[in-house]
Amino acid sequence: MIFDAEAKANILVEALPYIQEYYGRTVVIKYGGNAMINKNLKDAVIHDIVLLNLVGIKVVVVHGGGPEISDMLKKIGKKSYFVNGLRYTDRETMDIVQMILCGKVNKDLVTLLEKAGGKGIGLGGMDGGLFQAKRLTDEKGTDYGYVGDIVEVNPQPVIDMLKNGYIPVVSSVACGIDDETNYNINADTAAAKLAIALGAKKLILLTDVCGLLRDPKDESTLIHRLRVSEVPALIKEGIILGGMIPKVDCCVEAVRKGVERANIQDGRVPHSILIELLSKDGVGTMFA
Repeated sequence: MIFDAEAKANILVEALPYIQEYYGRTVVIKYGGNAMINKNLKDAVIHDIVLLNLVGIKVVVVHGGGPEISDMLKKIGKKSYFVNGLRYTDRETMDIVQMILCGKVNKDLVTLLEKAGGKGIGLGGMDGGLFQAKRLTDEKGTDYGYVGDIVEVNPQPVIDMLKNGYIPVVSSVACGIDDETNYNINADTAAAKLAIALGAKKLILLTDVCGLLRDPKDESTLIHRLRVSEVPALIKEGIILGGMIPKVDCCVEAVRKGVERANIQDGRVPHSILIELLSKDGVGTMFA
């Protein structure tokens, strides 16, 4: 029993310098993937966030909700399909996206934070002009429907909430400035853009892989730390490919525009947020 108490005390002592480092600073966490679906993982994430908030770290949560959107589309007999990894969003799908992200998912997360002893407050990406976007286009003229490209971020609503001790929970929907519509936004992109606008110390993208691997089939090849200047070579070598490219791009943009560090890490690991921020071990791939 005494040994257990001493071990716990040592863990707290180890966390102290990291708490001091992050105290008063902003951390933006993109919450998605399996960590939003599995009850035990969800509970661990929520308690991690509340703990960080209570020790003086300003935590902002940006969330997606792909599985919930797909479930609702299935209920109404509408098929989901994706273009280059992004959900094709027609007008009817956009209505569902807004309803699920700004309504059910957002408010469910706020409720969970409150039950865990935190002060959560939900914000749609449209609130206060937080995210402003134009319709997403690419050089090939690909049609993504009502998927947006964020062109401006107004962080003031989030800043105001943080000043009052709240944990802002932000949905990845944006107000359209080129059309009378709202847009569906990739949650990784939304988190990165908001982290930049807030001058965050850290951006964390929770995902369903352990990080960036040199060999996608071998988790022992995890790249623990990466300078953003090394990324182009890894893309050329084919080490960064497929769905990992946009996640890496988000981290690179964030670091190049003032975020001190960015992480892609495994949301399937319980308490991975605390392990990354408050211990010497760390998890995932860190970009700096």
